[in-house]
Amino acid sequence: MKWGTRYNYNYVNNLYEAIQKHTLKPTKLICFTDDDSNISNSVLCRALPKINIPREISKTPWRKLSIWQYPLFDLDGDILFLDLDLVITNNLDKFFSFKPGTFCVIENWTQIGKNIGNTSCFRFPVKKHKYIFEEFEKNSHLLWEKYHIEQVYISKTIKEQNFWPRNWCKSFKHNLLPKWPIRIFKPASLPSDTSVVAFTGKPDPEDVLNEKWPVPKNKFYKKIYKQVKCPDWLIDNWKIN
Repeated sequence: MKWGTRYNYNYVNNLYEAIQKHTLKPTKLICFTDDDSNISNSVLCRALPKINIPREISKTPWRKLSIWQYPLFDLDGDILFLDLDLVITNNLDKFFSFKPGTFCVIENWTQIGKNIGNTSCFRFPVKKHKYIFEEFEKNSHLLWEKYHIEQVYISKTIKEQNFWPRNWCKSFKHNLLPKWPIRIFKPASLPSDTSVVAFTGKPDPEDVLNEKWPVPKNKFYKKIYKQVKCPDWLIDNWKIN
């Protein structure tokens, strides 16, 4: 899904090229967006699914709940959802063969053991859990106040939740980035069976490619430890346009 200006068309095109590179089976990429300008013609663009959502959270990940509705355009079966700030580094076919017909998600890196998923990369069967969307539309303010984060709402509501094998999906910051001061000269290494690397918050993939970690002007002192070297696996799988 792409809305607003946080991520431009290049993130969609990079994702498409990486998916084609790392899948052996015929695979489509559908982008739900409010602006399809400059997105590759090979990507199937659709309008953002409609959702009744409080204005205060209309630009946040809570909007992702809109894809749990049914019908969802002409989609059916198992759908793999990928955030735009991901870099695909290895084969994705395994994400479709793993426990088919069930909801599968990353175990949230910062809440290990608490049964909370991270919806940067998840697979869901269209229609089976449509109540996720329907209940939110009925009680959006109540659910927002209760769970605060959409992925917590999903994990607490769906009983048949499965986590991907831990090495399949990694967080650049939480799992791969070397501790300071080692990161000054050593880039992030990648496990051989990792297929998805999430760049939550900052830095973004293009920041790492440029070896520059953005820091607010009023917090310039953070430049001391917010340093990053560009790894070869990122150069191989993501490009600046």
